Amino acid sequence: MNNNEELINKRNKMGTMPVGRLLFTMSVPLVVSMLVQAMYNVVDSYFVAKLSNAALNAVSLAYPLQMLMISFAVGTGVGMNSYIARCLGMEEKERADRGASNGLFLLFITGAVFLIMGFFVTPFFKLFTDDPELIDLGVRYLRICMVFGMGLFIQIGCERILQSMGKTGLSMFAQLAGAIVNIVLDPMLIFGIGPFPELGIEGAAYATVIGQWIGMTIALLLVFAGKHEVKVSFRHFRPDGRTIGEIYRVGAPSIIMQSIGSLMTIGLNAIFARILASEIGVTITGVYFKLQSIIFMPLFGANNAAMSIMAYNYGAGSRSRFTSTFIKTLITALVIMFVGLMVFQLIPRQLIAMFDKDGSLTEAGARAFRIISLHFPIAAIGITISNTFQALGKGIHSMMMSLFRQICVLLPAALVLALIFRQVDSVWWAFFIAEFASVTYGAIFLKREWKEHISVLEH
Repeated sequence: MNNNEELINKRNKMGTMPVGRLLFTMSVPLVVSMLVQAMYNVVDSYFVAKLSNAALNAVSLAYPLQMLMISFAVGTGVGMNSYIARCLGMEEKERADRGASNGLFLLFITGAVFLIMGFFVTPFFKLFTDDPELIDLGVRYLRICMVFGMGLFIQIGCERILQSMGKTGLSMFAQLAGAIVNIVLDPMLIFGIGPFPELGIEGAAYATVIGQWIGMTIALLLVFAGKHEVKVSFRHFRPDGRTIGEIYRVGAPSIIMQSIGSLMTIGLNAIFARILASEIGVTITGVYFKLQSIIFMPLFGANNAAMSIMAYNYGAGSRSRFTSTFIKTLITALVIMFVGLMVFQLIPRQLIAMFDKDGSLTEAGARAFRIISLHFPIAAIGITISNTFQALGKGIHSMMMSLFRQICVLLPAALVLALIFRQVDSVWWAFFIAEFASVTYGAIFLKREWKEHISVLEH
């Protein structure tokens, strides 16, 4: 290790700053940026709901494919984050540089694939409805989001590079800029305010992609123009199979894990639309996932910060700092989700009413929110365990937890409940059942991984 690398290692706060203060200072920017990100998803649906319930339903049907895009972007980013942070912890700066460059290359290729897919989304909407107006609204909205979605992929990649170095404040700046632009442009482009044309549902899509491209531009400038431990260069770039394999060792299970959420939403929509013949169930599902993100995004922000800290200290061989980070993250997660539980239990009518143009959603939505939110405290434990697996480079266990929660248990439980009771309300209990099964699996395997990989660390 040369003198420059020694200096970088001494400077890296992830190996030296007290864990509580480190987790707080790294989490706050991520929590703030993710809260704003969640808010713009809610604002997007809020203004679309002002157009018509059909427009809101179309956006709800489009949501799983939008989430699939985010799943590939965030999943690859998680792999980058974990790999780069572990390399920095092991003082392997050159490997960290290759991880950043190869990660951005992978995200560019993925974005190009979704661009092509954006021209062929009509059959997707026909899975759930035969209403030509609903199909037309959904296609017009989703096609713009996918064809012009490259900004999302590169922005998330650059943010993860910054996070892997502990520079979450810079990551927050890029994410905030894009989200705020989206929030401001939403009503202007939807309703034609000021110099902007009235674009309806397409205006919501354009606001989204413009915000993503602005966020991408700022994130690129922060990564390439700043003085960082990790240097990204494409001057002599060649894809490196070993590095790509390491990124996807954590990233691929994370992609699958998050994509499962899209498949779960598609499955729920199919149960509501085709088995229970309930458009209200579809709409409530879409609204719920937008609103619950306001609670879950801070939790993900704290866990993303914790993952970088745990991955770094795992690479550096520090058992005490790894353990302390895990415990403090779990406590933080439980507090956040308890607050979320109280909100969804106490004011569910006020929440759903924001999206209810004609009063047809409020009562059913309030009942749904009260039932679904019962799983929030269990989810806090599950997400923290899943995040710990990713920090250890054991992404397969995170993937299996998601499979249990959303595919192997939630969808079958929802289907059985729908077939037995023939009521929309019965389906919501599947969330609690699935979360309990997922946490049980995660706790069993975390105990084994902890014994094999954490308890043997030197200090």
